[in-house]
Amino acid sequence: MLVTFYLNDVEVTYNVRPGEYLAESLRNHGVKSVKVGCNESTCGSCTLLVDGKPMMSCSLLTASIEGKHIITIEGIQEEAAKISTYFAKQGADQCGFCNVGFALVIYALKKEYKDPTTEEIKNYIVGNLCRCSGLQSHLKAIKAYLKGE
Repeated sequence: MLVTFYLNDVEVTYNVRPGEYLAESLRNHGVKSVKVGCNESTCGSCTLLVDGKPMMSCSLLTASIEGKHIITIEGIQEEAAKISTYFAKQGADQCGFCNVGFALVIYALKKEYKDPTTEEIKNYIVGNLCRCSGLQSHLKAIKAYLKGE
């Protein structure tokens, strides 16, 4: 089945199986930045943005994204570099496996909220896990990034 969508603002058409998930489709087409950690939508490693909203691509059928705009880390490289700097300063980037998903979620958070509370930040990132450092260092990094400190 052919599915046409926008990947980082470029129109693409993928030939996929009817039950294929987006993470698999993207990786099959060379987008290796999309990580697959759990295949159950519980870790957030496969997070990407679908029409600006964070979604876990390991449980999102590729057929459901027809005509939608998908953003991977390649689509926000400049902002991702900034976020990475804040993560490094707080020690939130130990193995780096979760960083891509976190960067995309934080980018979406910044676009959606002007000045989020700690609770709003926690609720927004709830689907993203870090098995190396927990979330305290991430939370400090996110707050600093959002404030531009």
